[in-house]
Amino acid sequence: MFERISRSIELVKMSWRILMEDKKLLAFPIMSGVVMLIVIATFILPLIFSAGALSLATNSVGGIILLFLFYLVSSFVVIFFNVGLISCVHAQMQGNTMTIREGLSAAGTHLGSILAWAIIAATVGVILHLIEDRAGTLGQIAAGLVGGVWSLVTMFVVPVLIFEEKGVFDAIKGSLDLFKKTWGESAVGSLSIGLVFVAIGIVGFLLVLASLMLNNILVIYAAVSLFIVLVAILAILASAMQGIFVVALYIYAKTGQVPASFNREVVEGAFAPRVQMFSGNI
Repeated sequence: MFERISRSIELVKMSWRILMEDKKLLAFPIMSGVVMLIVIATFILPLIFSAGALSLATNSVGGIILLFLFYLVSSFVVIFFNVGLISCVHAQMQGNTMTIREGLSAAGTHLGSILAWAIIAATVGVILHLIEDRAGTLGQIAAGLVGGVWSLVTMFVVPVLIFEEKGVFDAIKGSLDLFKKTWGESAVGSLSIGLVFVAIGIVGFLLVLASLMLNNILVIYAAVSLFIVLVAILAILASAMQGIFVVALYIYAKTGQVPASFNREVVEGAFAPRVQMFSGNI
């Protein structure tokens, strides 16, 4: 347990160092967040003013279609800016530089691939949502497990799509193959950065709860406002740093070489590879 915590901290430090060396990477999750707010408003406001005529609920065909469209647009936005981010990260790890405009341009040249992947991601999202709605508690557990596994095995899809110019289904297969090479007893590498930021968020939430004990409305409003800002900042940082680490893992999985900014032992230990599991020599 303590070893994993220590490794998580080291991964955060390495990704943080790269982020601080190239702060423009923060622009991509910020732009993604702003556009996502617009997307959410675009879907939610009509629902509010339709007086119940429209709904994202899955108890009707119209609701399922609307939910799919929401997932599709949301997925497209997130993937688009993620492509821009990892393009810049990949260039930096190869000793080159790429501007924000060039990162966005790189994403723009892959609109077809991004749309194809967004359609698949949205379809999976709707299916999991249907399982949650229709199967009760067991469905929620099953959807959570399947969703977690899906996220792990597809973590390399975007790098494969962009850097290897493969179709979406080949990219999924390629991601699975790369994941097998780096899979071990625990997916520390893919979760560590998120866990660290979740821990920070929990501390912030506890401080909000503590403010309630003061019974001062101004203090409470201030604490809640600061917590919302904290969550937004953590989400931006986590997104950028996760993108950095995924690219580092991708390079390591494809070439066996660890980018200079990363500690080889930490990267190799992030997934504690168990090759025998997949070679059949158990």
